[in-house]
Amino acid sequence: MNISQPMPIDEVLPVLIEKLQESGRAVLTAEPGAGKTTRTPLALLNEAWLDGQGIIMLEPRRLAARAAAVYMAQQLGESVGETVGYRIRTESRVSARTRITVVTEGILTRMLQNDPGLTGIGLIIFDEFHERSLHADLGLALAMQSRSLLREDLRILVMSATLDAVAVADLLEDAPVIECKGSMYPVETIYVPSRQNEPLESAATRTILQALHDHSGSLLVFLPGAREIRRVQSALDQEQRLGSDVLITPLYGSLPQDLQQQAIAVPPSGKRKIVLATSIAESSLTVAGITVVIDSGLRRTALFSPRTGISRL
Repeated sequence: MNISQPMPIDEVLPVLIEKLQESGRAVLTAEPGAGKTTRTPLALLNEAWLDGQGIIMLEPRRLAARAAAVYMAQQLGESVGETVGYRIRTESRVSARTRITVVTEGILTRMLQNDPGLTGIGLIIFDEFHERSLHADLGLALAMQSRSLLREDLRILVMSATLDAVAVADLLEDAPVIECKGSMYPVETIYVPSRQNEPLESAATRTILQALHDHSGSLLVFLPGAREIRRVQSALDQEQRLGSDVLITPLYGSLPQDLQQQAIAVPPSGKRKIVLATSIAESSLTVAGITVVIDSGLRRTALFSPRTGISRL
């Protein structure tokens, strides 16, 4: 296994393994950047209590699910779809060899409904559980029901960076709680006031150019949606002040996988990145090389309308 530099999660993994073996349930809280998403499944894979069975890890966001599977496969020196694979809506990369499957919420719910005993699965990991959704809550309820009625050997692990661990532990019948501290770094907050009647795209472009001038490293820029990302990217492409060492990489859910991976990866030597992202990069995802984050303060979200009976952005 090709494990890179040590991560904070490594310190608590022996305790986590012991608690899962003893009680079959556990709650893991770890600060962002501790390595819980990609380190934990690999560390548990060859435990004797799994007895060669597989691991399912729930990841709420499609982009994060795919990125986590790709990264873990790389750590094993393999391609995704071998030991580590993923299943998301309209896309699946698994094989007969796959033992760690990263899935999104709807996939897990259907798996539990079609096979309540989860044949061949020894552990279910609920990652980023603090995001809470109907599918995640239903998935946990069905997993607990399966463990209670059909599979005493099925183990359940709930993980989160920000979670009321005690409440979830009580829900899991007094499951042990393991806490992992992350790495903290000094953060400077700078407020850039907007100009009267200035379009969002112009304000974002102006702030990006100023940040490139004032700071080193790569930038992560949060914008409401793909439309705004395309407009800011177009404005930056036409900007004469950008040097040849700057790469502009969009990052949103419907983007092709190779372009998503380009945005997440470490920039080539001597290059800086400007990652234009939606809120999907807020959690469950580590974008390499970022030293400056620019937040537009806006996001596009779905709201349910009682009048029409449907949700709209």
